[in-house]
Amino acid sequence: MRCIMKAKKIHRQKSMKGRIVMTEITYTEVNGYLIPNLTTEQTEVQIGKYGQMRRKFLKQHRPSLYTSLMITGKITEHLLEVQTSATEQIQKIVRKLAQTEGVNEELKAKDPMMWTGLMNNLLHSAEEIVLPEVVYS
Repeated sequence: MRCIMKAKKIHRQKSMKGRIVMTEITYTEVNGYLIPNLTTEQTEVQIGKYGQMRRKFLKQHRPSLYTSLMITGKITEHLLEVQTSATEQIQKIVRKLAQTEGVNEELKAKDPMMWTGLMNNLLHSAEEIVLPEVVYS
């Protein structure tokens, strides 16, 4: 027999801004036992290339840190932080290297294949600098 009941118990939680938020917990009765209906707030977030690389690294080389982040629910936040940090740093380095090497829009219009090859080389060079510091540390 399953039925959903509202509990008379009201839980108080402090929100981030210091206000008290009242939450009401509902229960489902299963064979005479009341089981709380607990849900987690999940949002659809896409983790990019560098965040996925970090997740793989943590699973293989830092399993205790990975487990800790999973248990506390901070893994997504951590991976997004790594993703944005790595992306920003790589973009900044690529811009500086492109400026130094003379890889510009004029070259792109004149010889697109050469421009693409040079930009790929610059991207790989920037990744070699950033990945050990941000993703694999």
